[in-house]
Amino acid sequence: MSSQASDSEEQEVTPIEEMRGHTGAVLGVVHLPGGRRIVTCSRDGSLRVWDLESGTQIGEDWRDDEATTTGFYSIALSPNGKTVVTGSGDGKVRLWDVETGKVIQRWTGHTHIVMSVCWSASGDRVVSGSWDGTARVWNAKTGKRILKIKTRHESVWVVLYSPDDTRIATGGYKNVAQISGGSYEYAAKIWDAKTGKLIKTLEHDRIVYSLAWASDGKTLITGSFGLIKIFDTATWKQVATLEGHTNYVNAITLSHNNRLLASASYDNTARIWNLYTNFPVGPPLQHRDKLECAAFSANGRVLVTGCHDKNAYAWDVNALVKQAGLEDLLSTGDVSANTSSTLGH
Repeated sequence: MSSQASDSEEQEVTPIEEMRGHTGAVLGVVHLPGGRRIVTCSRDGSLRVWDLESGTQIGEDWRDDEATTTGFYSIALSPNGKTVVTGSGDGKVRLWDVETGKVIQRWTGHTHIVMSVCWSASGDRVVSGSWDGTARVWNAKTGKRILKIKTRHESVWVVLYSPDDTRIATGGYKNVAQISGGSYEYAAKIWDAKTGKLIKTLEHDRIVYSLAWASDGKTLITGSFGLIKIFDTATWKQVATLEGHTNYVNAITLSHNNRLLASASYDNTARIWNLYTNFPVGPPLQHRDKLECAAFSANGRVLVTGCHDKNAYAWDVNALVKQAGLEDLLSTGDVSANTSSTLGH
């Protein structure tokens, strides 16, 4: 047996907790302030709060009587940690109070599944992306729609505010068969967040399912089929590609200091990447089924993944980087200066 195979066996990683209880695929997850609790959303039509240290559910399921037959496909936590927003199969965007677990607003307008939601950094706006081909910006206090972007994607899979709230990125595809004889347009697109004007189209070979923006705004990362691409937002040039996944990369998430990227794929694995070298940290995190979501804790030490097997899993990132001798990747210092010069290069 080769030493490489032996090393791989020695490094086999198992989750530190499994959150069991959902009766449908876990499609989204957020970490609540304090580092101990998470909220998951599922195709089973519920949101649930979990204790990360014990893996047990806290309280009752969160449900909306008006959404008994639809699943929740996306979730995002407000910057102040008090409210979550969800996107669902009935086309509605909902706000939930974290303390009570109750719906406090329902926003209507989308005509298909809301696959992605994102808060502005200021917390006063939410952007949602739907299979109806639009991205919509909402006033988080009043629920009034501020902007409707006709993205020219046939289906929007992901939306994301830039860290300074000036731009919105979308990912998706368009069937351009009538124009070009049967091909598709796969792209991430960058929009002016105030006017909805298209700024840039970043062409891809397959659908863009996931996005992540470095906290200094200088780097945008995309996930598509198998590949993760890194772009310099000053020039919009691609500066790196992360290879390893063999199926759709449905979620990517950055650590607080931009040094680690986690990706979750339909190939049944999550991977953690060192963005100084663009190489994986440790072996792939193996799951029993396809993955839909992933989120780092605020300090980057725990990764939670959501799976089609109806469970969520917590992984000890701290142990992984220690085993690899890369403890500095979890430093809490301000690394914005060197991140812009080294990330993705």
